[in-house]
Amino acid sequence: MPDPDDATTPDGNDWSEVMLHVVSGKGGTGKTTVAAALALALAHGGKRVMLMEVEGRQGLAQLFDTPPLPYEETKLTVAPGGGEVWGLAVDPEEALLEYLEMFYNLRRAGSVLRRMGAIDFVTTVAPGLRDVLLTGKAVELVRRKDKDSKSPYDAVVVDAPPTGRITRFLNVNTEIAGLAKVGPVRNQADSVMNVLRSPHTAVHLTTLLEEMPVQETIDGVAELHDAALPVGGIVVTMTRPPQLSDEDLELALVDNLPRSTIAAAVASAGLGSARSKQGRGITDALLTEAHDHATRVRLETTERDRINQLGRPVYELSFVPGGIDLAALYDLAESLRQQHMA
Repeated sequence: MPDPDDATTPDGNDWSEVMLHVVSGKGGTGKTTVAAALALALAHGGKRVMLMEVEGRQGLAQLFDTPPLPYEETKLTVAPGGGEVWGLAVDPEEALLEYLEMFYNLRRAGSVLRRMGAIDFVTTVAPGLRDVLLTGKAVELVRRKDKDSKSPYDAVVVDAPPTGRITRFLNVNTEIAGLAKVGPVRNQADSVMNVLRSPHTAVHLTTLLEEMPVQETIDGVAELHDAALPVGGIVVTMTRPPQLSDEDLELALVDNLPRSTIAAAVASAGLGSARSKQGRGITDALLTEAHDHATRVRLETTERDRINQLGRPVYELSFVPGGIDLAALYDLAESLRQQHMA
């Protein structure tokens, strides 16, 4: 396994050197689902992957239909080929206690602080410290070695905060600057940034083919670049194929589909003749639906072009009509594998 502090740059769709996959996206674009599917895809073939959440929503527990995840590494599921996906819900308070024990041998003192409510106070008045603790846990998992100097996980996937906060969340050096100039906290922040800014980290963004999510993705890519954080791929979720041919889409856009042909099809289906009120109503509704569909397809084409102009690898996941369950997650993971994201 590569050293997370090395400096080789992954190229295109090749994420083989990436050990830390951070998944972000505008709310509603399915970032938690994508993080889970990516973890499953990475675990394919016997690998061991840690899937970590940091927002306290217990979204992973809901996806994998398990009890709420504790602050301990918990096996979630088995991937095809014998791999394993483990889960961890990182709690800032527990992470702070772990940090105090690791760097100051103050676990007992930390327990006293918790009873006094001081931990909530610390993470509230110094939110930068909270992010250092959360990102620091992900980095610790990446760097951890067992007694044989092997990493227990082949990859770590983080279900991270939304796009609007991702750069601030990851750029812990900036956030901690006013809190600590020197000392263990500053050293921890520097150590975290060494991994987060290395090519062994990739920040993937999820989006829908809609104007607002795409614009937020574009802004997010620019902010990550400005912060020297490594942008990964763009995952377009909930895509649907056009239901009309290119020629019919053009006709539908200008309300020029042959009404007589559609009316005849309605009549042949036994839904009403072309002259009946029912037949005319259904024909009108179908023409309106076709126009709306063509408009949506044109919008999606425009937004897909905007995404492609970012110059990053783009992956697409189809809309799942019945909602996301474990079976759907496996299907989405296989789709990501087929597109060489894992």
